[in-house]
Amino acid sequence: MKLAGLLPLIQQSTAYKRTLNRLWTPQGGDSAFSLRWPLLDAARPAILGALQQDWVGPLLVLTAQPERAHFLQEQVSVWSTRAPSWYFPAPDALFYDRTPWDGETIHRRVSVLSALASQDYARPPILFTSVWALMTQTIPPALLASAIRTIHVGQKIRLSDLAGSLVGSAYEPVPVVEEAGTFAQRGGILDVFPPNMDQPVRIEWFGDEIETLRRFDPLSQRSLEPQDRITLYPASEALAHYEPALQYLEHLPAESDSPALARWQRDRERLPQNSYFRGAEFYLACLHPHPATLLDYLPPHLLLIVDDMAAVEDAARNLEQQALDIRAELVESGQLTADLPSAYLPWDELSRAIDSLPGIHLGQFSGGGRAEQKDDSRPAAGNAAPAELTAAEEDPSFHVPLTYAGRIERLVEDTVRLRAEHQRVVIVSRQAQRLSNLFAEHGETVAPVEDILELPPAGSLTVVQGSLAEGWSLCDPQPRHSRLPLSHTPAITLLSDAEIFGWVRPKRRSFTRKRAASPESFFSELHVGDAVVHIDHGIGIYRGLVHKVVDGTPREFIELEYAEGDRVYVPVSQMDRVSRYVGASDQPPAVHRLGSGDWIQARSRAQKAVQEIARELLALYAARSVVPGHRYSPDVLWQEELEASFPYEETEDQLRALGEVKADMESSRPMDRLICGDVGYGKTEVAVRAAFKAVMDGKQAAVLVPTTVLAQQHLLTFQQRLAAFPVRVSMLSRFCSPREAQTTVEGLREGTVDVVVGTHRLLQKDVSFHDLGLLIVDEEQRFGVRHKEWLKQMRQQVDVLTLTATPIPRTLYMAMSGVRDMSTIDTPPEERLPIRTQVSEYDEGVIRRAILRELNRGGQVYFVHNRVQGIRQIAQRLQKIVPEATITIGHGQMPEDKLSNVMMDFARGDYDVLVCTSIIESGLDIPNVNTIIINRADQFGLAQLYQLRGRVGRSAAQAYAYLLHEKRLRLSDVARRRLEAILEASELGAGFRIAMRDLEIRGAGEILGATQHGHIAAIGFELYTRLLAQAVETLKRARPAEKAELPPVELPPVIELPLQAYLPDDYVEEEDLRIRLYQRMTSLQSEEELDSLRGELEDRFGLLPSATENLLYVLRVRLLASRAGVLAVGRADNSLVLKLNQRAQERASAMVARFGRRAWVGRGQMWLALAEDQTDWQDLLLALLERLGEAPAQHGRAQ
Repeated sequence: MKLAGLLPLIQQSTAYKRTLNRLWTPQGGDSAFSLRWPLLDAARPAILGALQQDWVGPLLVLTAQPERAHFLQEQVSVWSTRAPSWYFPAPDALFYDRTPWDGETIHRRVSVLSALASQDYARPPILFTSVWALMTQTIPPALLASAIRTIHVGQKIRLSDLAGSLVGSAYEPVPVVEEAGTFAQRGGILDVFPPNMDQPVRIEWFGDEIETLRRFDPLSQRSLEPQDRITLYPASEALAHYEPALQYLEHLPAESDSPALARWQRDRERLPQNSYFRGAEFYLACLHPHPATLLDYLPPHLLLIVDDMAAVEDAARNLEQQALDIRAELVESGQLTADLPSAYLPWDELSRAIDSLPGIHLGQFSGGGRAEQKDDSRPAAGNAAPAELTAAEEDPSFHVPLTYAGRIERLVEDTVRLRAEHQRVVIVSRQAQRLSNLFAEHGETVAPVEDILELPPAGSLTVVQGSLAEGWSLCDPQPRHSRLPLSHTPAITLLSDAEIFGWVRPKRRSFTRKRAASPESFFSELHVGDAVVHIDHGIGIYRGLVHKVVDGTPREFIELEYAEGDRVYVPVSQMDRVSRYVGASDQPPAVHRLGSGDWIQARSRAQKAVQEIARELLALYAARSVVPGHRYSPDVLWQEELEASFPYEETEDQLRALGEVKADMESSRPMDRLICGDVGYGKTEVAVRAAFKAVMDGKQAAVLVPTTVLAQQHLLTFQQRLAAFPVRVSMLSRFCSPREAQTTVEGLREGTVDVVVGTHRLLQKDVSFHDLGLLIVDEEQRFGVRHKEWLKQMRQQVDVLTLTATPIPRTLYMAMSGVRDMSTIDTPPEERLPIRTQVSEYDEGVIRRAILRELNRGGQVYFVHNRVQGIRQIAQRLQKIVPEATITIGHGQMPEDKLSNVMMDFARGDYDVLVCTSIIESGLDIPNVNTIIINRADQFGLAQLYQLRGRVGRSAAQAYAYLLHEKRLRLSDVARRRLEAILEASELGAGFRIAMRDLEIRGAGEILGATQHGHIAAIGFELYTRLLAQAVETLKRARPAEKAELPPVELPPVIELPLQAYLPDDYVEEEDLRIRLYQRMTSLQSEEELDSLRGELEDRFGLLPSATENLLYVLRVRLLASRAGVLAVGRADNSLVLKLNQRAQERASAMVARFGRRAWVGRGQMWLALAEDQTDWQDLLLALLERLGEAPAQHGRAQ
């Protein structure tokens, strides 16, 4: 959406023209002349858009807070059509705090600085930043510019030289390029992902000359369009020349048990290596004798626009005082050297630099810092007050427009009046079509538009499809002597959804680079020493990849160790017979002994168990198919209005899940759908819309939740979302008084309550419904057996929608497809950022810095202490650590009314910190809370940690999680692995792969409706789900009257051919990457996928070696053999030998005559003799398998 066509109205206004003229011709020729222009907040983005068009140089917009700078950038983009718009972020850590910066922050900062240092822009940009970012010291411009490289096709440069240059520019070498700031080298190919590009680049050499440059997709790793030249910006401001920082570490103790000092020691060892490491930005001020700030990068003719100087000064002084306090504390404790250079530019120096720039101050001006001056005087030297526009004729006349709170008739009346007064009326709304229809009903015909690129005529009404934060009115009466026609008088009323309906839809982040994942990254990580399951031999230990010569042919094998030191060597082409063991607990499994019957028995028992589960699931599915359900009507207008009022950007997955839910509700079969998505991915909104759809059809909806706190949260959510509609929402939980509960029960029975949110209280006998149509169950796995029986009965009577944040593995999803309807929401909201997670000892300095950083940006903090005993002492201790914060306490043993009040007060923002137990674990959603500190995190389970961490990061702000454990406490192996797992799984959606032993296993057992942990422990999760999938498919194929018996476990064909078939070490060097590629290769399901993989390998790694060609050939043989019913393929002496199932043997018998005496079939085998000098046996084998896989009728025709 663009509104640039309205800018001429602003540019014609008296105040704007006077302001621009005074900036172009400052009094007395003072180039640092600044003006004060108090301006309505909502109108500032439009003014900035106009200045961007009219000012000859770049604009720098300075705000007090980073979030405000980002907000203004998003809003100004609506008014801008030409110049580049950049956001320069503040660091993620307070000054002197050693928390590493986020990669997105690092890359945005260095991209902006590099573009400014090299003047790499076609038009002067508009730059948005905060005073925090402006104060931060960085690398001098000349030094950064010297690290920028441009390369082109035909350029002569050695690959090793460019790789070395990338290391010096803070790039990280990796096996596969997926993120910005990384590069990978493979033979004569180098992949690199510059931070200034949205996709990585693949550079291919011929000798020492660059032959091709081409972008590639980091998700598929396939090449895209070719490039003639590219510019490589450095990957960080902290270029990899770190020796100057060593002098500041000399006075710190060399040996210490302190984690902080141990980190200094690690840095002592890393700095001389001159290779970038995470956290190197901490040393920026130490690396240069004269560090710079963003101000040193600014080009000539810059115009500075200060959003609110008073707020900017307050923010700067707060940051400076906090920095001084942190530095003094760290120096006193011996964790920081006293002579460390300042990490920031003090406010006194920064304010003088700001004063030296021409600018406009838009906010209320603070009296400090500059002396007053009259309008006709020249600014005083040094600290001088900006000139103020005081005359009435210079007032821009921006006003707050009227608000309507959904009263559309009044809106129409006012619009007619304003148009009669020759005012332009512009409405920006997500409900543009609905408003257009309403205006048409009142005789005002207007078609919605997407953009306004030309000025609408006076007295016109324009309705724009889109969203805007706030509206404004501009009325600029012209002087009497003005010759401006009435039709060109700047008079306009701009309205948004905020004024019309009372809600505003936040725009998504303008740019957040998603972390791509290469195709093979979805396969299980396999490390030497991991427990694995071989489908034939059972549980063993993975010992790595080994090369062996078999019958004169070099081959690569997976080495597995079993009990008593026995070894099994599995060809890499049979990688799919091996899977990583994931059991039902943290305990390591017992390794099987080769040749014993233990494994066969365990696999057989598990197979029988999954057969019973499959029967149970299919029986329930059949019952639902027979019982008729209520067929809901299509969406009504109110449904569209509700969905349009959702204040966030829906994801594709969310919309797909909603579409599937609606389709289920509009069918005659009772719905039983599971919505599975990570924490904060928008499952509740799907439930709200489904409940509303039920109510619109005259039905009631019930929302069943496991905890009272979650019930309170859902009640607020449903009430807020449905407030504009005649829908009554009530709650049944222990937060309700007896009278309130009785009123709700009566309302449910009589039908006056439309939606009820409740805990297990909903399941009691006194609760009955007038006409229940939809039951929504949140976190079903947390209810007991008795409750589940009730739910099981309900599934055959009403529509049931189940929500779970317990991630479901893809294998289980495939196993249950067609049995229980399931929708997965894998995609995070567009504005969501990964949660930054830090594990450390309990440290009051860390706690103070974490809380202060959150308070600095106006946020709130959870402090989780999971013991009611002593929680008050913890809160008192926190108050001493952070006296600036207001603190309250909440736990499950508090009286219901008191706990409810605490939660409400905290949600309103009355307190900064909530000290609480794990009661916040289930679904509590307060977007303003973006830091969580978990005390004694080693005492929590992995699923609990993941759920608790998911309570933050619900908005576009960067969220932080601190997992603390006791000082000098030796963690148990289980606790250490849990903390490592949660630390590593910090990217969005990590719940879909994080530690299946604690998340997926629990989800699998509960969703299947039976306790299967013993079988999962015996054979591993992957094989268990494979057996389940096979059982479901077999039973679905059986006739209803039959009692289908499960066949033996389906195994992939075994291919044993005298070929070198593997990925050579010099082709794919990283063993971990080779393992993942082998896993991916053996999971291919079609020849089309195999052909695609061939092209990808050539693209990523270069021409295929003969061993890799042979590996792809073996995989093709596997695919054809599987389709033809061939169980094994081998070569014995000079014959091809095929082991056949019954179906394949019948086909082979029908076609064996074609080969004469060279072939015979019998005892489940087919033999085909080869000529002594036959060299085309590989082609012959493929043709044979293709014929075996064809339909029998085709064989008859061929004969």
